[in-house]
Amino acid sequence: MTREHVVVVTTTDSEEAARGLAAAAVEARLGACAQVVGPITSVYRWEGAIETDAEWRVEVKTAGDRAESLVALLTERHTYDVPEVIVTPVVGGHADYLSWLVEETR
Repeated sequence: MTREHVVVVTTTDSEEAARGLAAAAVEARLGACAQVVGPITSVYRWEGAIETDAEWRVEVKTAGDRAESLVALLTERHTYDVPEVIVTPVVGGHADYLSWLVEETR
């Protein structure tokens, strides 16, 4: 990952699972903090059918050099066959917060 700071997002099928993923990321120091958002409604195509389900989104803030390991952790611990895990670069923000974000992932 070339960006210094990123947000890694995934979704899962319960608040309990989302909290577990968030805690695992922070405990492993792969994320400085994580928010659980939900429930949200997701509409998607899976195995040829349109599905609509309640999900919870996990947003993990981290340093760019921790993103690959964080993606691996989220994918490994996820219950979905093909979990959504997306890395988005942060293009700016409060300098003190961004410094804290890096410090917390060391």
